[in-house]
Amino acid sequence: MNSWDAGLAGLLAATMGVSLLANALVLLCLLHSAALRRPAPALFTLNLTCGNLLGTVVNMPLTLAAVVAQRQPAGDRLCRLVAFLDTFLASNAMLSMAALGLDRWAAVVFPLRYRARVRPRGAALLVAYTWLHALAFPAAALARSWLGFHAPSASCALCSRRPDERLRFALFSGAFHALSFLLALLVLCATYLKVLRVARAHCRRIDVITMQTLVLLVDIHPSVRERCLEERRRRRQRAARKIGTFIGTFVLCFAPYVLTRLVELSATVPIASHWGVLSKCLAYSKAASDPFVYSLLRHQYRQSCKEILTRLFHRRSLRSSGLAGSSHSQNTLPIAE
Repeated sequence: MNSWDAGLAGLLAATMGVSLLANALVLLCLLHSAALRRPAPALFTLNLTCGNLLGTVVNMPLTLAAVVAQRQPAGDRLCRLVAFLDTFLASNAMLSMAALGLDRWAAVVFPLRYRARVRPRGAALLVAYTWLHALAFPAAALARSWLGFHAPSASCALCSRRPDERLRFALFSGAFHALSFLLALLVLCATYLKVLRVARAHCRRIDVITMQTLVLLVDIHPSVRERCLEERRRRRQRAARKIGTFIGTFVLCFAPYVLTRLVELSATVPIASHWGVLSKCLAYSKAASDPFVYSLLRHQYRQSCKEILTRLFHRRSLRSSGLAGSSHSQNTLPIAE
């Protein structure tokens, strides 16, 4: 194994470790806090988190084993099963992110009617649709025997080894990426840009009302007006940064792998194995970044993490104090007798 393979193996191992810990922490927060489970969008987060955990436990170790061993890490049947799961989880993750974008769009555009429009039943139906949508392509690929070990990416994924089906497989792969990656990207761009536009309009209205109120109360000093304008700029930058993070991480993680697979189908030049594995690592890194982008950086999740850590340390202190008390009582009992 050369330095490139060792570096890719280290990147895969680090991605797997971060993804496992971060997604497990999100799941623990959801189980611990009833307030986090109450809103309907918690179903989208739960669906995304469970999918990330399943891919981390099943798909990433096999890819890591293939990179280290430089060969197919499992038998054909197991590889087809993992490829089925890989295709389903990738599509389900993309559609779950699109569902989260739709939810935030509804929360910002219809703030007063949001609770009436977005209910747990509707969220459950949307999650069921993402599952059916994501299951359709790997089921069709399994029926056509288009699942197996993809050597350029060192992973079990969509692939076809029969030259006579090259055109059909290319059309199928194009439809799969168009109805998963491209569809989710269009939904994310449309919803988050609308969210940004509405949020900026709300900020302008709030700023106008604030300035008018201050004019009626006191003479505004220039420094006060500058501070108000500076705060408005910070709010705009913060909103734009969040939306850029949502869309940017999606494109950065999934686009290289999708473009690599499409180029592989349309061009006669083979894809270098190192680039294929690197693009697959970037796709896997979305599972490691999702907990931070969508959950752990929010105030409610940070508060839930603090409560979990506080309870954990409190139990340890009680156990240690109980053990110390029992040993002290054992030492003093013969003296008392």
